[in-house]
Amino acid sequence: MTKSAFAIVGLVALVVGIYAKQWWDGDRYPNSAAAVAHGALPVGLPEAPRPVPELRFVDETGAPKSLVGFRGRAILLNIWATWCVPCRKEMPALDRLQATLGGADFEVVALSIDRGGAVAVKSFYQELGLRALRVYVDASAQAFAKLRGVGIPLTLLVDRRGCELWRVVGPVEWDDPAVKSRIRSDISEAPKRGACSA
Repeated sequence: MTKSAFAIVGLVALVVGIYAKQWWDGDRYPNSAAAVAHGALPVGLPEAPRPVPELRFVDETGAPKSLVGFRGRAILLNIWATWCVPCRKEMPALDRLQATLGGADFEVVALSIDRGGAVAVKSFYQELGLRALRVYVDASAQAFAKLRGVGIPLTLLVDRRGCELWRVVGPVEWDDPAVKSRIRSDISEAPKRGACSA
């Protein structure tokens, strides 16, 4: 094995170790609400909003959906799976966020990449008592690939034009007042940052 390969393996082990320690020590939200609120958290923050690739998925009835159908509304796009432990931790917070902010201008789009489809997601929602989130599924996980995800949960804030404002990898307390304030502010300020650039 080359020195660069050893370096990569070491870096991956370090990141996994830090995350595992945070989880073990009780920090179930390593991406703290304060970090999100103060702009320290989002990774891959573009200098200007960039267009989100066209993503296709289905709803709980199997009807086809796509991100184009959400144009005109801001969305918090969350890529998750029922087998993902950090996802399981943050889903109730996403449900509460949808219950308080969701409406004609904003929706939390929780997009599952479970191979079990809508049946697995509905069972999971029922188990956790999630009522505000709608069921969206991409069993092919093509959305995750198109977004060049590196881990789940992966969450993007997308403005009314379909432009990505920022993204976060890992769980967040999405219904924390500071986080909600940050989301509202970034959505309202998005047009001032200019047009989407590829």
